[in-house]
Amino acid sequence: MDQLAQVLQEIDQRRRFLVTSHARPDGDAIGSTLALVQILRKMGKSAQAVLGDSVPVIYKPLPCSESIVHSNQVNGDDYDAAIVLECESIQRTRLQGLEQLFLINIDHHISARSFGHVNWIDPTAVATAELIFRLAQAAQVKFTPEIATCLYTAVLTDTGSFCYAPTNACTFELAKYLVEHGADPGKIAQSVYFSSPISKMHLLGAALSRLERQGAVTWMSVTRQDMERFGALDEDCEGLVNYALGISGVEVALFFREVAKERIRVSIRSKGAVNVAELAEKFGGGGHERAGGFSTEGPVHKAAELVLSELRLRFPNLD
Repeated sequence: MDQLAQVLQEIDQRRRFLVTSHARPDGDAIGSTLALVQILRKMGKSAQAVLGDSVPVIYKPLPCSESIVHSNQVNGDDYDAAIVLECESIQRTRLQGLEQLFLINIDHHISARSFGHVNWIDPTAVATAELIFRLAQAAQVKFTPEIATCLYTAVLTDTGSFCYAPTNACTFELAKYLVEHGADPGKIAQSVYFSSPISKMHLLGAALSRLERQGAVTWMSVTRQDMERFGALDEDCEGLVNYALGISGVEVALFFREVAKERIRVSIRSKGAVNVAELAEKFGGGGHERAGGFSTEGPVHKAAELVLSELRLRFPNLD
């Protein structure tokens, strides 16, 4: 029995589902979670989305986003199973109580781990949303504009607007299908890319003022003081690293964010010459070949020295 068939079999045998994803949810996490909840309900199941962190502003227009429960604790008696999307462990969800439940793990990251009772992992998929799309088709669920909108948003954002590998002809066929079933590309792009708060722009200015480059590597950072000064939220940091990657001749970009005293969140992006998921795994994180992240000890300058040293050790041709 293949992994998808096993997932469908376990779903068929249960009625009440919790659907969740990782802390600091991105477009794929939220879009896939919302789509799966709607799909499960169409399959005659009870389903509830529960996330440890709130929905970023740019994803609040997604259908049913207001129904997501934000909590750090779940009651295992309320559910028959939890479906965990794109997490390398249940700890990544920041939800207490998941260990009591039957776990279905669905992920597309290279760094994915088989922590569930059932695991469906496919790194060839461009986003977790692609796997949810396949699940819906296999279950013969009728696609609504709401489901299509959530999945299109997830695919759009996790492929970097169809820029990242393994984007291919099948990805555009998937996008075409979702548009034909009600997703509005212009409206979705407006919400995701042209609705940033001014705090994010101020934060970008601060990060760019600290931009450094050495060979084919660039890096920049923001501090807690920056965040407080501009009234910025954690979600305002999403995507800032791509501005550093956009420089001609640069192959790898890093973004260092001070999340707490002596604790730094690192985002890494690559144009393809470097598998940044491998670097992220070295520090306990993970991701895609061209996009990864992890946390390490601070302060920022020490974190930068540590990560850049490891990067140069693994890829000396970047200098």
